[in-house]
Amino acid sequence: MTFVQLIECRTRRFDEMDRLMDRWVEQTKGKRTATHTLVGKDRTDAEHVVEIVEFPSYEEAMRNSRLPETDKVFHELLALCEGTPTFTDLDVVRDERLFADTSRRFFGTLAAAGPLAPLDGLLAEGYHDHDPANEQDTIGMDAMRREVGMWRAAFDFAFLIEDQIAQDDRVCTRWLWTGVQKAEFLGLPNTGRQATMTGTTVHRFDAGGKIAEGWWQYDRLGLMGQLGALDELEN
Repeated sequence: MTFVQLIECRTRRFDEMDRLMDRWVEQTKGKRTATHTLVGKDRTDAEHVVEIVEFPSYEEAMRNSRLPETDKVFHELLALCEGTPTFTDLDVVRDERLFADTSRRFFGTLAAAGPLAPLDGLLAEGYHDHDPANEQDTIGMDAMRREVGMWRAAFDFAFLIEDQIAQDDRVCTRWLWTGVQKAEFLGLPNTGRQATMTGTTVHRFDAGGKIAEGWWQYDRLGLMGQLGALDELEN
């Protein structure tokens, strides 16, 4: 179970504390078990500092605390604080990565049966789509609906989300697409064949939590080959 430690202190020497944390990060390379750390200042009280440190488990946190470098930094930290820091130990019981969830819902919406649902809850109005298979980028909600509509008219398809990585305002999704052709696609007559392709999409989110930009990488040539577009070239 993911474990989080909340460390609160008061200090007038934040810059020194910041340099101390930099030194700990450098000295514990390859040793530390912390996976994420975040430091914040109270907007109404600049001397109130909160650090949030995430670990894979409580046991890993304890292993981290036993590092000689951690013990040394802790005692130096005490000298920079006014009073003794407080520690709150938390087992994470709910962890929602909201941007990653929105990306996942985006792929589900594209593949859902029936008329294409509105995309305004997922995409920003000026959404900018980068697809190297297209001569021009797709810009705007209406243009994106037309692009998606082309695929939906030609295939019944689904996405299997295989992996997601979220960082700051970006989410990278690795997916497997499986589709059955049901109509003409890019000049290729309907074959009724089933095809698959793998791909990766990176989404950038705006301040309102909507997808503002997308970059696609996928094997369209491989898809066309599975649909028979390359058969004559091979003969």
